[in-house]
Amino acid sequence: MTDVSSGAWIAESLRPAPGTVAALVPPVFGAYAPVLHPAYRYVGDDDVEVTWAEVAAANGTVAHPLVQWAGITGGWEYHHEDSQPPTWDGAPAEGHLPVAVADRLARVLARHTGTPGECWFGRWDGFGYDVPGHGGASRLALPGGHDVVLVRGTVRDASRNLAPEPHEQSANLWWPADRAWLVTTDIDLVSTYVGGSAACIADLASAPDLEVAPASPDDRVGRADDPLNPVPEG
Repeated sequence: MTDVSSGAWIAESLRPAPGTVAALVPPVFGAYAPVLHPAYRYVGDDDVEVTWAEVAAANGTVAHPLVQWAGITGGWEYHHEDSQPPTWDGAPAEGHLPVAVADRLARVLARHTGTPGECWFGRWDGFGYDVPGHGGASRLALPGGHDVVLVRGTVRDASRNLAPEPHEQSANLWWPADRAWLVTTDIDLVSTYVGGSAACIADLASAPDLEVAPASPDDRVGRADDPLNPVPEG
């Protein structure tokens, strides 16, 4: 899109408090929640989703609303390199909402907007997929230099790939025209944060195929911000 004014309210509403939910999702909603990206266990040719609760149980750690991946696994190396078979073989996706999870999330969120056919999607412009000015696209400037290129579609387009093949990249930011909710997948995190009405977040929490926890705008979201599980040094 060449006109990114539809997203100006986001930049204006985000709280200048880095490392908190309110710096990712404007503190203008009734409720908030992280959607935890699943880990994966390889079974033949299939990737089987593994919940954070399963990983915590296997490690003797605690799954709780402010949980962080390094806390429940016990090591920073589990973000990118090592694994813990037979519990899990592939780490949660960082900065990318997996297609299957995006599809399930969109199905729930579509019930909580009056404009499901009109939705904006923003993808960070720092991945290197775009030539500056390509196609006349403008950037929505966001705090922290996480500017995004905007495209327009329907809520169900949340599961579409916004990067040229063979790359795979979800939207990092999406919301409907009526601003009933907003979804943020920060480029450095393995959880996606949602702000919406209390009914919307309750609906997400009750979805059997999403791992969701309650959150508040002041919650810390950094990788070392797990208050219950010892976070390893380094």
